Amino acid sequence: MKNNLLIFTFSFFAFPAWGWAQSAPDFKELLDSAMVRDSNLKMQVTQNKLTDLDEHKLKDIFLPTLELSGKAGYLNGTARLTSPEINLAPFINIPEGTFNNNFNVSGFSGVAKADAKMLLYSGGKVKYLKKAVEEKKKSEDILLEKTRDEVMATISKAYDQLALIHQSKKVLDESKKRLDINKKTADKALGYGLITPYDHKKIELAQATLNAKVVEYEGKKELLLTQLYILTGIDRERLRMIDPVLSPVELLAAEKGIEQRAEIRALEHGISAANYKIKAERTWMIPKVQLMASAYYIGLYGNRIKSSENVVPAVPLLGYEGKKLDWSPNNINVFPLITAGVGFKWEIFDGKEGKHAEETAKVGKEVLQNQKEDALKKLTLNLANNQTNYDIATAQITLKAKEKELAKNALVQAEKEFRYGMSKSSQLIDAENDLETSELEYQNAIFNQRRAGIELMRSTQELDITKFYLIP
Repeated sequence: MKNNLLIFTFSFFAFPAWGWAQSAPDFKELLDSAMVRDSNLKMQVTQNKLTDLDEHKLKDIFLPTLELSGKAGYLNGTARLTSPEINLAPFINIPEGTFNNNFNVSGFSGVAKADAKMLLYSGGKVKYLKKAVEEKKKSEDILLEKTRDEVMATISKAYDQLALIHQSKKVLDESKKRLDINKKTADKALGYGLITPYDHKKIELAQATLNAKVVEYEGKKELLLTQLYILTGIDRERLRMIDPVLSPVELLAAEKGIEQRAEIRALEHGISAANYKIKAERTWMIPKVQLMASAYYIGLYGNRIKSSENVVPAVPLLGYEGKKLDWSPNNINVFPLITAGVGFKWEIFDGKEGKHAEETAKVGKEVLQNQKEDALKKLTLNLANNQTNYDIATAQITLKAKEKELAKNALVQAEKEFRYGMSKSSQLIDAENDLETSELEYQNAIFNQRRAGIELMRSTQELDITKFYLIP
C-alpha cells in the first residue's frame, strides 16, 4: 500500500510536467519567446536606457552639491622688501635701500575647504533640455513598436513556411498513395502484356522521383525547425510537434494612413525634440544664478618667521645694534572662515559659441524634416505596392484553386484510362505531376497571400496578428 502511494505521488507530479514538456508550442508562445530573445530588440532597449539616464541627470541638476578638499605640506616662502628713497628735505632724507629686508616663513601648513553649490536658475536651458529628452524618449519607444512588428513578421514567416512544408508533405504523401495503387495496376498490366516494360519502368521512376522530393522537403523542415529554435530557444522536440495549417486571410480596408507609421511618428517627436534643443541653446545669453557657500580651515604648525636685516633700527649712540626678526610662534589656525551668498554668470560675449550651437541645432532639425519628407514619399509608394501585391495574391488563390480542381479531374480520368489500357503510363504520370504541382502552387498562393497581408497591415502600422492566428 505504501509503495502504491509513492507511485501515485510520483505520477501526479511527474506526468503533468512531462505532458506539458511534450506539448506543441502555439504561435503565442513562439512569439513571446522570440520577443525575449531578439537581439535587435534587446539592443534597442539597452540603448534607450541611456536616454533614461539623461532624463534623471537633468532632474537632479538642481540638487545641491557638496565638495570637500584639503591639503597639507611644508611651507617655505621669502618676501623681499625694497625701500624707496624718501626725501623730505630739509626734515627727512632716507636713501634708497635703507630698509631693504628679506622675510622668510617656514614650517608646515594645512588647509581644508568645504564648498556647497546649488543651481537656482539656468536661464531656462534645463527646462527645454528636459522637454527635448522627453520627446526623444517618445521617439525611441515608438521605434520599439517597429522592431516588435519586425519580430512578429519574422516569426510569422517561419511559422507559415513550416505550415507550407507540412502541407507539401501531405500532398506528396497523397501522391505516393496513388502511385502505389497505380504501381500494382501496372504490375498486373505488365503480367497480362497490356503494357511494355518501358511503361512499367516509368511508374518506378515516378516513385523514385517522389521519394527524392520527400527527402528534400524533410531537409527543408529541419532547416526551418533550426531557424525557429534559434529565434525562440524552444526545444526542437516540441517544435517538431507543431502541425500548422495554412488558410487565406481576409483583410478590411486600412483604417489608418502612413502618418501612423512608426518612422513618421518617431521623426515628428524627433523634430519636436530639435525645437526644444534650439530653445535650450538660445538661452546662452540669459544669466545663470546659483547659491554658494564655503567654509575654510587654515592652520600653520612649527613655524619660524625671520628677517635677513634688522627690523628694529640700531642706535649707535646708545650702543644698541638693532634687532632682527626671529619668531617661532605656536600653532596658528583660522576656523571657521565662512562665505555664503548668491552668484551669477552672464556670458555677454562667448566668441559666438552659443550662436554656433543654436545653428547646429537648427541644421539637425532641418535634417529630420528632410528625412520625414523622404519617408512620406517612400511609405506612400510602399502602401500602394503592398495593396497591389495583396490584391494579386488573393486573386491567385482563386486561380490556383481552379487549376487544382481541373488537375484533380484530369487525374481521375487518366487513372481510368490507364486501368483499362486506353492510355500509356506517361499520360498517367503527367496527370499525377500536374495535380501535385497545382496543389503545391495552391499552398504557395495561400502562403504568399498571408505574407502580402502582413506587409499590407505593416504599411499603416496596423499589424494585428490575431487576424492570422488563434491567440488566446
